[in-house]
Amino acid sequence: MPSSPRSVAEKRAAFRALHASGCFLLPNPWDPGSARYLESVGFKALATTSSGFAWSRACGDNSLPREAVLAHLREMVATTDLPINADFENGFGADAADVAQSVGLAVDTGVAGLSIEDSTGDPAEPLFPLEVAVERVKAARRAIDERGGDTLLVARAENFFTGEPDFEDALARIKAYAAAGADCLYMPGIHAREHIVAVVAAVAPKPVNVLIGSASEFTLQDLAGMGVRRVSVGGALARSAWGGFMRAAQTLVQGRFDGFVDAAPGNQLNDLFRDPS
Repeated sequence: MPSSPRSVAEKRAAFRALHASGCFLLPNPWDPGSARYLESVGFKALATTSSGFAWSRACGDNSLPREAVLAHLREMVATTDLPINADFENGFGADAADVAQSVGLAVDTGVAGLSIEDSTGDPAEPLFPLEVAVERVKAARRAIDERGGDTLLVARAENFFTGEPDFEDALARIKAYAAAGADCLYMPGIHAREHIVAVVAAVAPKPVNVLIGSASEFTLQDLAGMGVRRVSVGGALARSAWGGFMRAAQTLVQGRFDGFVDAAPGNQLNDLFRDPS
């Protein structure tokens, strides 16, 4: 980190500028170490991952309490000079008032942006009715505006992540969230070019986030050509780290040590994390 770190306001201004044109990568660290590494290799902004953080706490995704997530956001903001976008799940509230309170607390951590999902967590009714979901986005917008309005609001349509893969319904939701005050729109789980292009066109000129959480036929250049403004990877980096750990552990179970062949050099990690003072 620089000797004179950027202020919260400066981070938020830089984050908004990234959304103004072009297409940028927004990788998802799950702890301070992974965040510091991503900063060291030149990324311009980072996003938390609810799943990656939950796994690091031996919990499943969307199972941690609000206070644990807020503490994680404060830690991530403090550990890097890059803007942090918070994966703030469904806003930790079923109604608009609860969402507004939670969003206000999230803004106070210093994040540069935060996303709100329209998923309920109830398998029987996985998505909030559209009118309720819109009120939740409006409540998040008001909470941000009451604190200066410089935190980016991202609204997510979770149809494809909740077993409700109705693209037309998801598109209607994205358009309604844009009209309700979301700065950036996000429909995780879409992979077809025609879907991505349709989402970009539906909310233009507002920016769209696309999730690439596994090997993809698309490059960043391809996605930029479709009009996508930013690309995140969700829990994919955390899953990749877990994959290496699990493979190495399995070789130990078998009495072998060749699972360490791709391990990062300890001196490189020490150099990365050494206190410059």
